[in-house]
Amino acid sequence: MGAVAPDGPHERLVLEGPDRLSTVDLLCVLLGRRGRARRAGDAAWRLLERFRSLRRLAAATIGELDGVGPVSTAGAARLVAAFALARRACARRLEKGEPFRSSAEIFERYAPLLRDARKERFFVVLLDGKGRVMREDLVSEGSLTSSLAHPREVFSTAMREAAASIVLVHNHPSGDPEPSPDDIEVTKRLVSVGELVGIRVVDHVIVAENGFVSLLARGWVPPAS
Repeated sequence: MGAVAPDGPHERLVLEGPDRLSTVDLLCVLLGRRGRARRAGDAAWRLLERFRSLRRLAAATIGELDGVGPVSTAGAARLVAAFALARRACARRLEKGEPFRSSAEIFERYAPLLRDARKERFFVVLLDGKGRVMREDLVSEGSLTSSLAHPREVFSTAMREAAASIVLVHNHPSGDPEPSPDDIEVTKRLVSVGELVGIRVVDHVIVAENGFVSLLARGWVPPAS
């Protein structure tokens, strides 16, 4: 007598691996318990129908997922956690002690984390006296169209950690990395404050779906003397 064929996505995942499963099957594994494949399958189809693509689904919040068809709060939380882990796995981690090399490297680090975010998030990367990474710090998370980057919040951690310089990073949810007048004004203000407190702003990198812009390359951040 032959082996019994797997009858649900959980069993098939174990026996066949994730590459053999469809997107709906993989969502079912996250959404439902073993033996409840039909309910989980209905939830998966409704989510894909609602968000139109897996990428849009990956950017959804728990509140947006909860209650779509039979999706529970617990199921929505599992989806959000899984997508967050996937973004982190795709991002190139800035290791403590490695030298800061280029704005392109900053884009490689932050693009997977920020390009689909629907709110602006403002990060500061702290560098030591030899230009090596000390840590990264999330300064603020703004509205759908803007974030607040007050000099006090930008420089407080850098001063506490005795950083020699910093790299500014934020995203544009619109997908267009071109700096706005506000971006330029904030950058000029932060450069000036940095000069006063003795912490140089190395660059301000704007990350978006369509690429990135370095304000150092555009001349809005002065090069090292």
